[in-house]
Order: sequence, then structure tokens, then C-alpha cells
Amino acid sequence: MGSDGMRKEYDFSQGVRGKYAAKFTKGTNLVLLDPDLAKLFKDSESVNNALRLLAELAKKQAKRARR
Repeated sequence: MGSDGMRKEYDFSQGVRGKYAAKFTKGTNLVLLDPDLAKLFKDSESVNNALRLLAELAKKQAKRARR
């Protein structure tokens, strides 16, 4: 194995960079967390739950502000 972890017999000379990137990202919303937040939110479910809670609190606050 080379210093980059690739075996000598791997040949990517005919490869196309990003060939499937558009298909992979279509319909997704990838967000990179800062390291301190990644320690708190270990998976997508925990991030989604926190964002739903925040969205609900924001809705309630907006309703109060309209009164």
C-alpha cells in the first residue's frame, strides 16, 4: 500500500471526479457540524429533534409577538 492508503493495482486514471455527486446530493441537505456540536449531536435523529424543538419555540415566540 502507498502512503495514501491505496494499493498499487488500483487504477483511477479513467475515473471521472464527481460523476455521481449530483445524484447523491439530490434531495438531501448535508450540513457539517462544528466539532463542539458534533460531540453533542451524535446522529441525524438528535439534530432533527433539536431543530424541531427550536422551530416550535420560534413559532410560539412569533405568535406571542403578534399579539
